[in-house]
Amino acid sequence: MIRIFNRRAALRSIMSAGFVAVAGRGLTQNIAEPDIVRRNISSFSVDNWQDHFDNLKNGAILCDTVSRALQFWSEDERIYKLYPTSVPMSEELTRRGYTRVVYKDPAPDWRPTPSMLERDPTLPEYVAPGPENPLGIRALRLSWQYYRIHGTQDTRKIGRKSSSGCIGLYNQHIVELFELAAVGTQVKII
Repeated sequence: MIRIFNRRAALRSIMSAGFVAVAGRGLTQNIAEPDIVRRNISSFSVDNWQDHFDNLKNGAILCDTVSRALQFWSEDERIYKLYPTSVPMSEELTRRGYTRVVYKDPAPDWRPTPSMLERDPTLPEYVAPGPENPLGIRALRLSWQYYRIHGTQDTRKIGRKSSSGCIGLYNQHIVELFELAAVGTQVKII
């Protein structure tokens, strides 16, 4: 079941819901209390993994393009994370369905895709890892060509429709997710 809560209601009940907000981190739920109602402070929908995945083998990542949130569940269900994201700019750029993490890139470089160059021929042909790189400081490459879950140097993009197809996270969040996710982690984009 998906529930969406407004900020005021979430703030009133955040402590009773078992979420811990730590500066520079995503929201973390204490999963040891299964009978609680889960709420959050940003009106993200909070899903049950069972509604999207058959199992948690290798962990699972759910990217919701409507609420602009990414949820992660560890294989043993001991870790749950919720992060704000940037999402594709248009339906044309949005791919939905099941994929998986095929490569964890600790220092991503960037090349524009052919469709990006079509839309903007002034883009550079290549950007090396570093502060000017649009993929931020870590990236999880998905089995779909050109698609990634990655960080961003431009924090204004988070919470917006601003990408050319990828799911963007704050750099500190991609660093945390990079450590939690494995090659083979299941991914669903809805």
